[in-house]
Amino acid sequence: MNYSVANINGINIFFRECGDSSKPTFLLLHGFPSSSHMFRNLMPILEDHFHVIAPDYVGFGQSDAPGVDVFEYTFEHLADYTQALLRALGVEQYYMYVFDYGAPIGFRIALREPERILGIVSQNGNIYEQGLGEKWTTRKIYWDTPTAELRLFLQSSYAPETIIHQYMAGEPLGNISPDGYSLDIYYSRREGYADRQDSLILDYRTNVALYPEFQEYIRKHQPKLLAIWGKNDESFLPAGAVAYKEDDKNAEVILLDAGHFALETQYKRIGEEIIRFFSE
Repeated sequence: MNYSVANINGINIFFRECGDSSKPTFLLLHGFPSSSHMFRNLMPILEDHFHVIAPDYVGFGQSDAPGVDVFEYTFEHLADYTQALLRALGVEQYYMYVFDYGAPIGFRIALREPERILGIVSQNGNIYEQGLGEKWTTRKIYWDTPTAELRLFLQSSYAPETIIHQYMAGEPLGNISPDGYSLDIYYSRREGYADRQDSLILDYRTNVALYPEFQEYIRKHQPKLLAIWGKNDESFLPAGAVAYKEDDKNAEVILLDAGHFALETQYKRIGEEIIRFFSE
């Protein structure tokens, strides 16, 4: 495993990399409130079959986190920097693994350059209204009327107890290592974190607005797609996984007995299914 930094437009982007660069590239896109650390167990499983890259977005993990006064924290902008990283690394075509925030970032890139996408793994990476859990009701109210009171209320999304709950919900007691959520909590204490995440929570409305375009991409290009989903996820419901199958004849859906961060407990199964699916 290599740990590297690429300077993109004056901002240092941290990324993990493993595998032979002559093999097909697999781009791993993390979610909220995590970082590329979430792929620490998956990457060694994939590295004999793929060249694997897992970046931290601007403002996340070990990447630079400029203030909101100098960097626009939107999903469009995070997609810009992820795409620029791929260009800087000379990656022409790639598979991508999208999870949580990684879905709107990855699908934005797919809309821009569909010819570069070799296949997709969506692990609780939602692009369908029917996949949105109950918590999104409050967020939709906030998007329509972004009051200071609702902004303050939604800051609970990255409170330590909420982060822990995201990992633990839907998993048997004792299944989840504290490593992942402890690191996420550590990063959430960085200067300016609240401002960055507040901006992205509000901007998430643009992702939902783009769902029809993401779905049209799926219907038009019919990518080979594995929707492998923690079915006990409270944020993104299994209906969001099943919907891929309705739009893509090359999709396969696997529902796992796991929560939102299914990779924490199901990394061996997920890795094996990825290798099988893209070897067929």
